[in-house]
Amino acid sequence: MSEVVYEETATMIAAGDLQSFVPFGREHCRNHPNAFNLQLRELQPASELWSSDGAAGLVGSLQEVSLQERERESWQLRKGCTGVKEDEFEEELYTAGNMAVWSQGSRTQASSVYKAFTVDSPVQQALWCNFAVPQNNNDAEEVEQMVCIVQSSCINVHTVTGKDFISPLPFQVSNVWATKFGLLLERKNAANDTQPNPPGEPLPTVFSILHPLDEIAPIVCKPSGPFEGSRVQYVSDSNMKIVFTCCQPSIVVSYDTVQGTHTVWALRKVTHDERSMVLRCPTEPAGTPLGLMASGFLASHLRNASHLDSPGGSGGSGGLGSAAGISSAFSSPLHYSALHSHPSRIMTSSPGVHSRVHSPSISNMAALRWDRAHSPGMAAPSFSGASRFNTSFHSPSPRGHHGSLPSLNSTANESMAMPEMEPIIPDLCVEQLWSEAVSAGCQREMSSQASKVFLTSDLCESHYLCFLVESHQHLRCVKFIESNDVTQLIFPSVTTIPAKDAAPLQNIDAMLVLEACGSLVIYTGITRVSKVHLPSPLSHSISLTNHLPYLSTPVETVSTPANAGSRHIHRLNEDAMPSPVSELKSLNIKQHETSFFEDFSFQQATPYILSLRDPVCNRVTLELSSGVMLRICIPEIATSELVKKCLQAIRFILPREVAMKVLVKWYNIYNAPGGPSAHAEWSQFVTCFMTLMGYNTERLAWTRHLQFEVPLSPVIAAKKARPSDGGSDEDWDYLLASHYHRQINSQPVCGSVDPNNVPVAEKEDPFSADSPSSSSMKLESSAPLFPHIPALFGVLHLLYQELQLDELHRARASSLVCLLQQLARDLQLEEYVDLYWRDYPSLISCFMERCIIDQAAIGQMHRPSFLSSDPPCVFNWLSSCLRGEASPPFPYLPGICQRTKLLVLSYALYIIGDDNAMSTNVWKYLLKLSAGQRPRVSEPNSRRQSSVKVRFSSESLAEQLVVWLTSQGFTLKDLESVPFGVALPIREAIYQCREQPSSDWPEEVCLLIGRQDLTKQAHKMTLAKSKASVGSGFSLVPPASSEADEEEDGMLDIIHEVTGLIWSQDLRIQEVRRLLQSSRPVRVSVVQQPEVSDHEYIEEKENKLLQLCQRTMALPVGRGLFTLFSYHPVPTEPLPVPKLNLTGRAPPRNAMVDLNSGNIDVPPNMTNWPSFHNGVAAGLKIAPASQVDSAWIAYNKPKSPELANEYAGFLMALGLNGHLTKLATLNIHDYLTKGHEMTSIGLLLGVSSAKLGTMDMSITRLLSIHIPALLPPTSTELDVPHNVQVAAVIGIGLVYQGTGHRHNAEVLLSEIGRPPGPEMEYCTDRESYSLAAGLALGMVCLGHGSNLIGMTDLNVPEQLYQYMVGGHRRAQAGASRERHKSPSYQIKEGDTINVDVTCPGATLALAMIYLKTNNRSIADWLKPPDTWFLLDFIKPEFLLLRTLARCIIMWDEILPNTEWVKSNIPQIMRGTFDPSEDINMDTMAQAQDYITAGACMALGLRFAGSANSDAFDCLYEFAKIFMKMMSFAGTAAVGAMGYYNLQTCLSMILLAMSMVMAGSGNLKVLQLCRFFHKRTGGEMNYGFHMAHHMALGLLFLGGGRYTLSTSNSAIAALLCALYPHFPAHSTDNRYHLQALRHLAVLAAEPRLLVPVDVDSLKPCYALLEVTYKGTKWYNETTVELMAPTLLPELHLLKEVKVKGPRYWELSLNLSKETQHLKSILVRDGVLYVKLRAGQLPYKDDPQGWKSLLATAVSHRNSGVTAFKPEAISTFTSEPALISFAEFFCKTSEGLKSREDSLMLFSAMLYECVTQECPEMLPTYIAIEQAVGALRQGDFQQTFPLWQLRLVVELWDGRMLRGLANKHDTLLTSEFLPVMKNAVDVALDNWLKDHSSVVRSYMRGEVLSRDAQSIMLACFLVYRSIPSFRNTQANLEGCNSFADLLLRSSQLGIPLRDLLRLVPILLSSASGPQSLLFPLQAFST
Repeated sequence: MSEVVYEETATMIAAGDLQSFVPFGREHCRNHPNAFNLQLRELQPASELWSSDGAAGLVGSLQEVSLQERERESWQLRKGCTGVKEDEFEEELYTAGNMAVWSQGSRTQASSVYKAFTVDSPVQQALWCNFAVPQNNNDAEEVEQMVCIVQSSCINVHTVTGKDFISPLPFQVSNVWATKFGLLLERKNAANDTQPNPPGEPLPTVFSILHPLDEIAPIVCKPSGPFEGSRVQYVSDSNMKIVFTCCQPSIVVSYDTVQGTHTVWALRKVTHDERSMVLRCPTEPAGTPLGLMASGFLASHLRNASHLDSPGGSGGSGGLGSAAGISSAFSSPLHYSALHSHPSRIMTSSPGVHSRVHSPSISNMAALRWDRAHSPGMAAPSFSGASRFNTSFHSPSPRGHHGSLPSLNSTANESMAMPEMEPIIPDLCVEQLWSEAVSAGCQREMSSQASKVFLTSDLCESHYLCFLVESHQHLRCVKFIESNDVTQLIFPSVTTIPAKDAAPLQNIDAMLVLEACGSLVIYTGITRVSKVHLPSPLSHSISLTNHLPYLSTPVETVSTPANAGSRHIHRLNEDAMPSPVSELKSLNIKQHETSFFEDFSFQQATPYILSLRDPVCNRVTLELSSGVMLRICIPEIATSELVKKCLQAIRFILPREVAMKVLVKWYNIYNAPGGPSAHAEWSQFVTCFMTLMGYNTERLAWTRHLQFEVPLSPVIAAKKARPSDGGSDEDWDYLLASHYHRQINSQPVCGSVDPNNVPVAEKEDPFSADSPSSSSMKLESSAPLFPHIPALFGVLHLLYQELQLDELHRARASSLVCLLQQLARDLQLEEYVDLYWRDYPSLISCFMERCIIDQAAIGQMHRPSFLSSDPPCVFNWLSSCLRGEASPPFPYLPGICQRTKLLVLSYALYIIGDDNAMSTNVWKYLLKLSAGQRPRVSEPNSRRQSSVKVRFSSESLAEQLVVWLTSQGFTLKDLESVPFGVALPIREAIYQCREQPSSDWPEEVCLLIGRQDLTKQAHKMTLAKSKASVGSGFSLVPPASSEADEEEDGMLDIIHEVTGLIWSQDLRIQEVRRLLQSSRPVRVSVVQQPEVSDHEYIEEKENKLLQLCQRTMALPVGRGLFTLFSYHPVPTEPLPVPKLNLTGRAPPRNAMVDLNSGNIDVPPNMTNWPSFHNGVAAGLKIAPASQVDSAWIAYNKPKSPELANEYAGFLMALGLNGHLTKLATLNIHDYLTKGHEMTSIGLLLGVSSAKLGTMDMSITRLLSIHIPALLPPTSTELDVPHNVQVAAVIGIGLVYQGTGHRHNAEVLLSEIGRPPGPEMEYCTDRESYSLAAGLALGMVCLGHGSNLIGMTDLNVPEQLYQYMVGGHRRAQAGASRERHKSPSYQIKEGDTINVDVTCPGATLALAMIYLKTNNRSIADWLKPPDTWFLLDFIKPEFLLLRTLARCIIMWDEILPNTEWVKSNIPQIMRGTFDPSEDINMDTMAQAQDYITAGACMALGLRFAGSANSDAFDCLYEFAKIFMKMMSFAGTAAVGAMGYYNLQTCLSMILLAMSMVMAGSGNLKVLQLCRFFHKRTGGEMNYGFHMAHHMALGLLFLGGGRYTLSTSNSAIAALLCALYPHFPAHSTDNRYHLQALRHLAVLAAEPRLLVPVDVDSLKPCYALLEVTYKGTKWYNETTVELMAPTLLPELHLLKEVKVKGPRYWELSLNLSKETQHLKSILVRDGVLYVKLRAGQLPYKDDPQGWKSLLATAVSHRNSGVTAFKPEAISTFTSEPALISFAEFFCKTSEGLKSREDSLMLFSAMLYECVTQECPEMLPTYIAIEQAVGALRQGDFQQTFPLWQLRLVVELWDGRMLRGLANKHDTLLTSEFLPVMKNAVDVALDNWLKDHSSVVRSYMRGEVLSRDAQSIMLACFLVYRSIPSFRNTQANLEGCNSFADLLLRSSQLGIPLRDLLRLVPILLSSASGPQSLLFPLQAFST
């Protein structure tokens, strides 16, 4: 083989270092803990298989097992795409036995296991696949990375995020392929598919799974044919084998085993028409190919037909029985049409050409095996049958019923006769794109199936699809082009390359080909580049690795399916054991496979390369004949950025063939074996490039020293791989080669110092250009690039301009300029040379040589149109843009000059102000170069397109600019690399946007304008959308409890960080906790009177305790509201529920007092409801955003039965916070069947609340079972407890809330007046049932008013009115008539309505139906009567309800003042009384009190959650009046009865107050609540305590984070919860079910806004400005609130704004949309704010006197001096500014001399901090540095002056416009004028002394090389004086100033700059003295 190496010396490249390769997974598996056991378990079947192969049965030895494992191992590598490591890395997926190991490793990091999986049966295949997971809200799909492990019966899918799925396989799979949409499965064909059985539809062979939970669906294909366009059918051709799939583009390559051809298909989603075409039944016999029978049949198999559970499964061979069964099945007449449609199906498309019928596969399908689908090992979700079908393609069932199929006949028939099952809908479609021409019978015996298919592209970006046909030893490359329609590819040509193996190298656009002779060759596309020289002879590497233990494994041979078994070459190993040839696996993952050709002898001495595998990027593994694997690295085409860019430009402009030639030539030179090291890359490039243009680089002085000896014989020594990162010699050499170094050494040549110490050439005289020797420097006109020199010069010049715009690349521009100036001189483009001289005066003056181009040859050159005589200079363009002059469009190279394009368009938009610069007018400003090759595919828009949508409306230019830049992927990092002058306008735009950002900008925009607060907010927004956990970023986490021994009182989770800010002055939160805690014993203090015996004293104490317990038992209702939604449960721990402690402690000895001592009578079941409420209170702590699942809910179920009531409450609470929807139906059923009354109540109410207003059918069924009225009249009487019925009725109201559902409304209406039944049914607690029916009816028709659709015949309002005032009962209509035919035997009501029962429900139903409708006629029904006589007939309680109902119907008339409340009392009670009338004063007082209370309730509802001070004051007045009246209670005047009434009214007023002040924690209300908390004696019963503590809970709703809403739904919930009749004792549910008290939660909404400082992530104070929309009661008003604060209801607001000056302003505009603010409030209301620099938070500086600006108000300048740099840290948190102050603004020993610059730096810093633009500091410093350098005159390049000029021009433009908007500009200080003046002075002084230099330049004389030329260049650049080389308007000859003005206007010199030239220009004409006067006049 040695002679091969030297075959082509000219083109041979050196490969990178070789490494021995062992798959990492193999090592890992060996050490994996479980592998050994698994192998043992595998032993038995393995040995059986072996013995059947004819080998001796080897049972015990493990050696064979490992051998067999080795046989089955396979692996694949890919480029890493998980993880966030910057460095590229490789991922390996290795499978062996039952294991799959996914590992990652890179060049810098050793491999490590990422995930390892062990499965139950041997892994057939493992692959990576991305599944698209559709997101619930819109069409956006999120791609999830998964790894799929295929076993024989199922596929395990594991996602990167940790989910895993198991998809059972319904058939045996031969291969699985990953595609863009999901997995493709190929069904394994049974061996006897080919038998000609009765004709039937062939079953599909290819299926898809789009997501592991989806059904497996067949794929349809659309063949391309002249007349078959419409023909769509399932892919059912058993000859079609898939050989390759690809995601981008989405294609599939298949091979037809019969015709021997490959076909390419496009894979896409099925269109709607195709789907319906495949699925519809045939209309005529010759209809669609897959007729009725097959589609129905297929479906019945792909769904588990449940009656096919015959016990036996047929063997894999298909016994006689099965065939017979099928044939009998086929004789049914149903399938007649299917049989007839068969002959017409002669297809010409390639997948179906030889489509034969194979009915045995159907027979196999038919004998379904049911046992597998139910095996517990499959965690199969139960919802879909289709993904679970299982056929007998599996190995014979272990029970071994071979062929015993007694029931098959019948089952097959039945399954056939089920056409009504709908067929399975296909998801994907393949469409034929290209097919190989059929090779006419040549070598038919050799299968030509491709063993490897891959995509590659060449250096000129053509794409090829290559497939390697091993049997023919060649590689076919099919070129393809994406057409305009993205799904279509065009395949123009096929090329064949002889090859034994090949592998693509993606990132270097090439492929590695192994030729038959054993040499490796690189091809790019179909162009041969060079051979690869392997660093060391292979034999060495083998001898090193000879001890590896697996060298002796038998090499398995590929046997392609067509000639299976004919060519098994068994290679014998030492044991002479034939290797069991395992079944063929996927062909693209090579598993030690290779084919032997040309009879290689096995004993060949040198190992040769057998095959290539696992290409990743530019690395590939060589597999040697000795079994060793080596990984080699193919070098890239260039490492230096500059060379890469130049190559890109060259490739862009040249015709394809020429470009290819150049690139191949360069690749070979650059990578020649033993060639130069990396630092010389640029020099090498210049040499190569100029040689190709025809230069003789030996003759040119500056290129001669770039030359390197390129050795002609390849050196065997391995070349080092170039390090891509970290420092290298290259950097040092770069410094040595830099022009700076050159000037220091004053070398005339650009000689880079060679590492071999080549002596640098002796100095030449730079002016020897005229010496005779130079005449011979002619260009070789036959050179390949000679004709293209001007075009190449043009693109390189544009590249040079692009590099100038990037600070990071600018240094490279100086290298490029040497090459450019040479070309410019030779093309005689003097203007260009002048431009380069102006940029790099000191550098360009060194070069004088020029080469001669024959005049004759010039004709050969193509001079492109864009090469103008006026050189394009980007700074010039931007400068004229700033001056407001028109300029021609700037040329740019698409895809290469991105920065140019970006900045030019930015200036066009922001400076010129053209709104359409980005869209329609792009070509006004940019001239796009056309490529030298073909028409390009549309230009890639940007390197990182962001998701920002650009939309321009009325936004300012600055906003448009910022949004557009972001959409182009421009970030702050990019901005830092833009030169400071160019960047200034962009910075200014950013500064403007930062002041007033729009609240809905995406995250990227906020990042660019530097508003971290908004970025953080936007980031949270996006997180919320993607179901991430709540804990990201800042979340308000409650503190951990400090005292461990403190008993859990259920209120630990209130967040003190926030409450401490809201109520910072006092400890009211602690007080509320004290009042509401029910887990500690109460204090029972009873003084023992002397006459009381001990026994009586104990009874007295216990009676006192009983009274106190009335209070304790009522506390949980309030506690639930107080701790609402404040806790995120840990999924692994049960919810802590505080105990309800009913014991007491008696002082002084703290003795226990217990109710269970038996001394007094305690009511039975007293604690049932209180513990229910306790459970609710605990459950309500769980926040709606927590992670709660069905298992956790069941996990909380208590073991002891006495806690069942608490659990019932817990369930209800879970419903109220929305988590109960996650509870599985099974569990709900489970709970209800227990028959525990409380559990049923909690569950029904909970489920209904969770499904509020959804009309959910399953929940409706659940509720109807518990409501006799909703069941059919003939149904069985179910014994449902009364309270459960009440709960179910309310549930119906909740589920149908606001829907106006007619049937339910009708039933509920009749239920309000349900009469008592005969057998004492419905006789107890009838009031609560009637009330519930009324409330439910009100909810169903909530707020519909008179618009109840289709209910006019029910006369709802009239019927309700009758229920309210009484009258004759109507005849029952409809279904319920049967029910009520016999009246009750105990209760005689007659035929009148019992108003006492029906009135409350009817009144509230009317109130809710007409809620807020302001319907006066209905409201008048509810007026209290006007005569004393009628008043006597109405219960006072009902007066309260009527007043309440009337007021909330007339919603808009409620006014928050006492007059309005009193206006509800009827006239007769307010006037003077005629003493003659007999008036019962008690009645009157009662009526008045109750009406007042009703009006107050209405007022509370109207202003709920608004904290309206008028409403509060009004209610407080009434509370005080009632309190006064209470203080007289007990005296004769009031009486005991009156006390109860007063207390009821007072409780209602208290509740109304706490509704108004909900969540605000108002102190006055708190004092009232505390006062009532203390009152425990006598009349204070359980109900009153419940009311007072509910008031307390509402007052601190959710710990101050929540408040009440006044939406219709909320009002309905509050009416249910605060129904004004409270229970008398803890078991009282007669008038109102206690559980409904908790529905108040449904009215709560989060409206607390908590500002959080984005730097410290701590909540803080911030001033908000809230603007209300105007209404009819008030105009648009603005109020200031100090946040954290509760916002008013959002629909009332126009805008919420964070006000300055402390924090950056931020406004949330609510007139557009409230969604943004709502989502902030839902997530704890966290609003990120950012302190302005120089400000302190309100906590530290409440008055604002300490701020930095406060000191500086008086005098601007004194502020600067007074500013101490040390103080900076208190005003800004930016580390950069703090360190700047530390190091540059403090005087230290070394800096004594530079006091002035320290002052300047301090002033700059002050300016930046006060102006809020710290990012301007570098700009200020850069300006200062530039000016300083100019004064000293030590410039090497004029770049800083360009920047200064741009800054000055921007500033001038702003000054001209007038600074009306002064705060918008960045440079407002005196700094810029001072700097500008310094520059002017420096340049004017130079001009005074050296005017002759300027004159000689203007005459075009050759310049001397001294410092003057540098200053001259500075002068010309800064004064924007054009080049005078070829201007016609020669300014020399001007006689007068006017003449001069006229001529100069043609040149476009600004007037200011012209005046500087006047003395020079005119001094030649007249004496200099005469001109002094006009010059002074002008300059002043």
